[in-house]
Amino acid sequence: MSAAQAVQAWLQEHAEPLDTTQDFASEVLPRLTQAGVFAAGVPQAHGGAGGDVRDAIEAIAATAEQSLTAAFVFWGHRTFIEYLLHSPNEVLAERWVARLVKGERGGATGLSNAMKFLSGIESLQIEATPNDAGFRLDGGLAWVTNLRKEGFIAAAAVSSGDAPPAIVSFCNETAGVERSADLDLLALRSSNTAAVKLKGVQIAADEVIHADARQYLPGVRPSFLGMQCGMSVGLARASLRAAQQLCGNTRGQLADRVTELQRALEDTVKQMTDGILDGSFKTKAAPLFRIRITLAEIVQQAVMLELQASGGRAYLQDKDRNFARRWRESAFVPIVTPSLTQLQIELQKQAAAQVA
Repeated sequence: MSAAQAVQAWLQEHAEPLDTTQDFASEVLPRLTQAGVFAAGVPQAHGGAGGDVRDAIEAIAATAEQSLTAAFVFWGHRTFIEYLLHSPNEVLAERWVARLVKGERGGATGLSNAMKFLSGIESLQIEATPNDAGFRLDGGLAWVTNLRKEGFIAAAAVSSGDAPPAIVSFCNETAGVERSADLDLLALRSSNTAAVKLKGVQIAADEVIHADARQYLPGVRPSFLGMQCGMSVGLARASLRAAQQLCGNTRGQLADRVTELQRALEDTVKQMTDGILDGSFKTKAAPLFRIRITLAEIVQQAVMLELQASGGRAYLQDKDRNFARRWRESAFVPIVTPSLTQLQIELQKQAAAQVA
């Protein structure tokens, strides 16, 4: 059995406790590292396997087919790597990317607040005060994934007086960084999701990912959302595959609906990856927002089809527990930042602006 197969088997065996307990939070990142998944789409010069972000999206989707908790950790870690790959700060990338590919530390995106800020939904939660040593950070983030107790590096958007808002990084061992206890989540409980407070945290100038968040974020947003969508893709594929198996060889209406939704899913994935590859989503975010909404809707339809194909069996605790887990996992898809509500508000704002 290869390392990747061994990790897949481990995820299948532990998918339920990963979702419902915090018992395996420390094991998720090392297991994924063992499978080599963080190298997907990372340049070979940085210790990666080459390719592009589409490879990372597919790797996240494949993980989500087994466990959305593991895929959530994967997304947070790999997205932080992507931030560094898009950063003009080559020193920071050289210092961290290869180490993160090897899973030596947890990478945490921390930019959900920033993405909402970019759309005018939320103000920035961290203030950066320039000083002789670099910047002092004060503030906090209410929800960040992959804040490993064993060590993490996180990204955050910060405001700084009259200067443009910036994107910075900070490490857990820096004085003034306070990680909360894990959030009491409904599901995805082994994802090392917590809040973080920054009190007088000192960072150097070479820990700045980009000096202008408004310039930087539109360029990295397609990768951020694309890899996030990988979670929806994998979950939908798993539910549809289960539904298809439950339908057996029948050619009834339910089986036809499963096949139709599988086609719609793969068509949507192609639209997404094509738009990310050609760069069109960097200047036109609305189509990607609509794809994110469509994929979330497909997830809900897929889980419902799995339920209908299972019938009353799905409601029995002593039968296959995978459906109940996927049902809980699917509840997370509409609310992960940017949530469907936030995206719909942004699309309405854009439509109103075009009319005006």
